Order: sequence, then C-alpha cells, then structure tokens
Amino acid sequence: MSSGAEPSRGAGGGWTRRRFVGALAAAAAAPTVPACGAPRTDPSVTAPVPGTTHPKAPPAGPPASASASAPSSPAPSSGPRPLFLGTYTSGDGGGKGIGVATYDVETGAVTGGGVVAGVDNPSFLAVHPDGRALYAVDEQNAGAVTAVRLPGNEVLGSRSTGGSGPCHLSVHPGGRWLLSANYASGSVAVHPIGASGALGERTDLVRHDSPAPGPGQQGPHAHQFVTAPDGGHLLAVDLGTDTVYTYRLDETRGTLTEVSRARTRPGAGPRHLTFHPGGRYAYLANEVDNTATVCGYDPATGRLSVGEPQSTGTGGGTSYPAQFLVTPNGSYAFLANRGHNSLTRYAIEADGARLRLLDTVPVGGDFPRHVALSPDGRLLFAANQRSGTVTVFGVDQESGELRRTGEPFASPLAVCALPL
Repeated sequence: MSSGAEPSRGAGGGWTRRRFVGALAAAAAAPTVPACGAPRTDPSVTAPVPGTTHPKAPPAGPPASASASAPSSPAPSSGPRPLFLGTYTSGDGGGKGIGVATYDVETGAVTGGGVVAGVDNPSFLAVHPDGRALYAVDEQNAGAVTAVRLPGNEVLGSRSTGGSGPCHLSVHPGGRWLLSANYASGSVAVHPIGASGALGERTDLVRHDSPAPGPGQQGPHAHQFVTAPDGGHLLAVDLGTDTVYTYRLDETRGTLTEVSRARTRPGAGPRHLTFHPGGRYAYLANEVDNTATVCGYDPATGRLSVGEPQSTGTGGGTSYPAQFLVTPNGSYAFLANRGHNSLTRYAIEADGARLRLLDTVPVGGDFPRHVALSPDGRLLFAANQRSGTVTVFGVDQESGELRRTGEPFASPLAVCALPL
C-alpha cells in the first residue's frame, strides 16, 4: 500500500492508504489495537495474545511436520496454472473477496475463475511452501489474517493480528509460522500454522515504538515482514520509522528477539525489500523519496547495511516505488513505480552489489501496487489498483527485456497478484 505521502483520489477512483486508513480510524468507536511496549528482546516472554475475528476459526491443531516445508512440485511446461488476486472489498467498486483465475504458462493469458468470498479487504496474499494453503491479510481496523485450504478454496478461518491495517504477510520457510505486518499500528505478528494449514492464536506481537517517526510520519508503519535467505533471521521494513528491523524467531515458541536495526536516510520511507539469490545483497524500494537502495546483508548476524540511494529513472517528484523483483538467475531487477505507471529495469552487477539503471517500461495500467513473477520467472504479473487490471509481461531471461502479452485482465481494485 501507499504511505500518507501518496496523494488522495477523488470519489470512485480507488482508495489510497491515506484515505483507507483514515476510514478505518473513523469507523472505530474506540481504539482496538492493544497497547504494546517497546520491542521485546527477552525470549522468555511467550504468553500468546488471544483474539480472533471469526468465531468459526478452527483450532490450528498440532504443528506442521518437517515434510510440510518441502517445496511444491515444479510448474508444468504448459497448461493453466492458478492465479490468485488480492483486492479491496470495501473500496469504491471493490471486489467480493480473493479473486480466483488461471494463466497459461506459455502465453500469459489470464482467465477468470470466480472468487473466494468471506474475506474482507484481502490486499496481500501468500502461499504455504508446500502449496496446501493460501493466506490473506484482512486489511481492516481490527486486523486479521485468513487461511484458505488448497485445492478447493475452503476458508479455514481467521485470527487477529493484534494490530490495525495489516498489509503484508509471508510464511516462514519451515512452514510452521505465519508472519504479518500491521501498517496502521506499526507492528509485526507471528501465528502458528497447524497441520491442516489453519492458523492458531497469535504467539507474538512487537510494535516499532522506536526510533521516532521520520519526517512527515505520525508513527511507525510496518510494511513488510519476511525471512532472509539464510532462514535464521526475519526482516521487518517500517516506512514510518525509516528502519529495517532484524529479528530471530524462536521456532519452538513463535516468539521474536530483535537483533539489529538498519536506518535509511530520514524521509526515505522504505517499503519493500527483495533479496538477490546469492543472499548477501538486497534491494530496497523507498516509497516516499522515490529512490532505490542496494543493501549489504550478513547472514551470520542478520545485519543489514543500507547503501546510498539511487534513481528509479522516473524523473523528478515522487512516483511511489512499490517493490522490487529479481530474476531467478540474479541478473536483472524490476521496480514497480505507481505514480509513473512503469517498471524500472536494472542490470545487477558485481554478484549483486550493484544496480545499473537500464530504462523504464510502461506498465500498461494505472498504479501498479504489486508485481510478481511466475514460479519459473518467465512471466511478470502487475496488479494495477486504479485501473482495476492485471497486466502480464514475458521476461527474457538473457536480456531482461519485458514484452507485454495480450490485453490486461480486469480485476476490481487489483492490489496483489499471486501466480502459482
């Protein structure tokens, strides 16, 4: 999502984060986010924080077995594959839940297939490593995360994130823990994943109470929570505090221990971070000051070192960079720019340590909120929020060239595309 720096839009034009989070606050008769202290560093604090959003949520059951972490089968060389679409259900002209579609792995053509109803504002999606379950944020004032069994698209229930406006989630590679980021309340949460794929009660919640918010920000805004390639560290990107926090996860109890912090320059507004396949460098999209940054990463300590900001190739002003993608071979990076409605292409050099700006490519839609690669890296999907479309590009693995494939696929308030 966008930060408060993103310009508001008129009626009927789709919701920005400023407008959406403002509506959440107005709708709440009283604060619903439990008070939290400073981020905990004592792993002995293990008491779960209760809370659900749907009474029908089943118990998570025993932890997933080790076999659950095995990757899903490789995508076939031809034939339709699943494509899930995140949307807003409460915005003007919004969707009805999680969009269900398929795509052709050769042509990129997308075909609609219905909707998973009963999930409110599923603005970000993630799949379990073994493909048995899909997870969605419920981006509301009383934030939640929802599990959906695959195949069959059966909603297994929801759990409270303990915060407001969750906008990102990911599954720990071991398959036993769901990680989520609450944008509006500036916190990160952990939930256990049971053998069925259902979620258990939250095991930890950490709010980013320090450092102080950056210029123009009113508080912390956690925007992403992911596991580093080494598997031993979790990184939380916070736009409000201009900080990337590194945690260790106790994989038995599901609790977090902070180990380091990396600061961007004041007012950068870091949003999303994507690692190079080599695992020692990452690329940070800075939403507020319209820059990109190469970061060094030490797998032994989890420490991130933020480099100098560089151009997104979109000219002056703010273009609200959304996120990076890196090709599987580690040779190219693509950055989605919402204001400029483009994808910046970079060549990756020096084993991941350097980005060289190549050009920008029109995205073929309005406000690309999220981009994703197909499992084989040969197709790129862009979810364009304001135009309510998903555009698809073929990706040349050798040259990094992007080629539009067919006409955009219509999807109301499309804000996330997840090809499987």
